[in-house]
Amino acid sequence: MVSCSVFEIDNYEQPQETIRGNIVDAYTGELIQTEQNGRGIRVRLTELSYGPNVTHNPDFYARDNGTYQNTKLFKGFYNVRIDGPFVPIVRETPEGDTIFNGTVDCRIEGITQVHFRVQPFLRVEIVGEPEVSGGKITAQVRVTRGTSEQEFREAIEPMGNYKAEYLNVTDVRLYVGYSATCNGDNKYEAWSNALEYEGSAFEPYLGQVLTISSRGTIKPNRKVFIRAAARINYATPVGGERRYNFSEVREVNIP
Repeated sequence: MVSCSVFEIDNYEQPQETIRGNIVDAYTGELIQTEQNGRGIRVRLTELSYGPNVTHNPDFYARDNGTYQNTKLFKGFYNVRIDGPFVPIVRETPEGDTIFNGTVDCRIEGITQVHFRVQPFLRVEIVGEPEVSGGKITAQVRVTRGTSEQEFREAIEPMGNYKAEYLNVTDVRLYVGYSATCNGDNKYEAWSNALEYEGSAFEPYLGQVLTISSRGTIKPNRKVFIRAAARINYATPVGGERRYNFSEVREVNIP
């Protein structure tokens, strides 16, 4: 008989360290509102204890309100990076030289808090109270730039292949659903609606109040949630998703 390590008992303790934090608008201090899925804010941890060529941990995603948390980590020294609907915090030239590195190196032990201040592409808000009539919701939505055209260009152009069209707002959406996280994964998207724009057609509407109504008819005596969202024609990280900036969630009662 030959002993085999397959039958040895796993004596390693389960990971139980926590990292948490807020991701806020560098200008307003408000939390960055996003989706709570792969199109939201990606958090990437890389444990640095094993040398420079180590692969990163499995990615996870921030909550839709701009906070994040992971409670299943081993103690160690990590690099923390986030990617989302904001000016990238890691920027490199086409040759691979680092222009800017806003990641954080830290030791994660117990409860470790790491906060980020970022420049969102857009700010989206629902103005006033939504109106309900005949099972439809009508909301007033305002979209403004969270980063000026000059700041955006100065940050993105050195990365190569810059295009003026990156700044174009491509669509503004009203998401409606039973879940407070209502976003692009919402199965009640039959109620949601979108205003789409070609090229720079949205430019005159920046800072203006737009009217968006839900589609279909919502049955009476229901409580639903709405969020507005908009995105520009730029993907983060490079080659990734064109991610939406969102408004805060609003609760709406359908009489």
